[in-house]
Order: sequence, then structure tokens, then C-alpha cells
Amino acid sequence: MKRQPYSRPSTFSPVDSCQGQAHDKSVCCSSPFQSVRFIYRAVISLTLSLAFGTGPAAAINCQSYAAPGMDWHECDKSNLMLQGSDLSGANLVDTDFTSTDLRDVNLVGANMEKATLIRSSLAGAKADKANFARIEAYRTSFAGMQAPAASFASAEMQRADFRGANLTGADFQKAELGRADFGEAMITGAKFPLANLSRADFRGAKFEGPLDFSGAFLFLTRFEGFDLSAAKGLEQEQIENTCGDPQTKLPSGLSTPKTWPCMFE
Repeated sequence: MKRQPYSRPSTFSPVDSCQGQAHDKSVCCSSPFQSVRFIYRAVISLTLSLAFGTGPAAAINCQSYAAPGMDWHECDKSNLMLQGSDLSGANLVDTDFTSTDLRDVNLVGANMEKATLIRSSLAGAKADKANFARIEAYRTSFAGMQAPAASFASAEMQRADFRGANLTGADFQKAELGRADFGEAMITGAKFPLANLSRADFRGAKFEGPLDFSGAFLFLTRFEGFDLSAAKGLEQEQIENTCGDPQTKLPSGLSTPKTWPCMFE
């Protein structure tokens, strides 16, 4: 039998796989060393994305400029000057805006659920139907903000400033609003069921029709000169903890506490 000539077994090479094919040169490597380096970088990138829960798209969006519909969820946007920006319809879920200037920003229809807004300012912002549920907004300014039908459900907003804001139909269910200031705010149709309104100040707030205070915690809540006659859900036990004066009007069936007016230092 005639013996066949010996031939070396072929070995796979990334370079060989590219030869004769219309592959993208950025993918096909020019040498085995570059191929290994390309694979190594890809593995490292994937590992970091899985470890930190962010993919390439999210990282790019976090570096993008403010724009309508922007996806900045879980981005760090703290200590920035974003005054007057348009973020209408944006995805701002769990975004960190700590100490950021958001004055006069357009947030109409934006989703800011679980965002951090500690010591930031949204004064004069437009936020019709925006979602602020479960935000952290300690000592945050919402003064003069236009936020009709917005949701602040279960939000942490101790010492927040809502003076002069339009909160018509806003939902504050289960919100933490200790020492919040609603002076001169428009709160027609606002809902405060189960909210913590201890030491909150409603003096000068404006509204028409009923307000819902069902189950709200009203320890030293200031209602001096406030008309509560159409309020819903109020019980005598709640009223006993509030602060009012001879001009404060109560719903039918509730009586003026003997502790009124409250004495403040």
C-alpha cells in the first residue's frame, strides 16, 4: 500500500477564521495576541456589568445631557447645576440628585420613584403628573413648583418646603412630612391618608372642597386660621393633637380642643 505524505493537523486560529470572509476588522484580529486581548477585554467588561448591575447602554445614558425622555435611572447626578433643563417624561428611578439645582426644570410626566433629592431644589419646576413616590427629599425645596396630580406616596420629605406650590390633586398617602411647610400652597383635592404630618404647617394654604386626612398623624400640625369644615377622615383624637386658633373651622361633630392655641417658644 502506498503511504500518504504526512501533513500537520490544522489548528484553529482567529486569524484564519477571518481570512477570505467579509468580517468587521474591529472584530477579526490581526494576530493571535490581539485576539486574546480582545477576548480578555470582553470578559472583563461583562464581569463588571454583571457585578455593578449596569450595562453599556446605562453607562452611556448616565453621561448624556438632560433631554426629554432621558434614561438616567440609578445614575449619580448629585451636586450638579441642571436649572431649566427639560427632563419631561424621563426615567429617573433611583437617581441620586443630592444637592442638585433642579430649579425651573421640566419634569412633566417624569418618573422619579425612589430618587434621592436630599437638600436639592426643585423650586419653580413643572411636574404635572410626575411620580415622586418613595423619594428621599429631606430639607428639599419644592417652593412654587407646579405639580398637579403628582404622586408623593410613601415619600420621605421631612422639613420639605412646599410654599406657594400647586399641589392640586396630589397624592401624599403614607408620606413622611414632619415639619413640612405648605404655606400659600394650592392643595385643592390633595390626599393625606396615613401621612405623618407632625409639626407640618398649613397656615395660609389655599384649597376648595374636601381634603382627605384619614388616619393621618397630626401631632402639633399647625391649622391656625384653616378651614377644616369639609375635611374627610378627621377624628376628635387627631384634632386633640393639632394646633389651631379661634379662626380654625372644624368638621361637624368635632369640638375645639382645650389646648388651643398652642404655645410656642
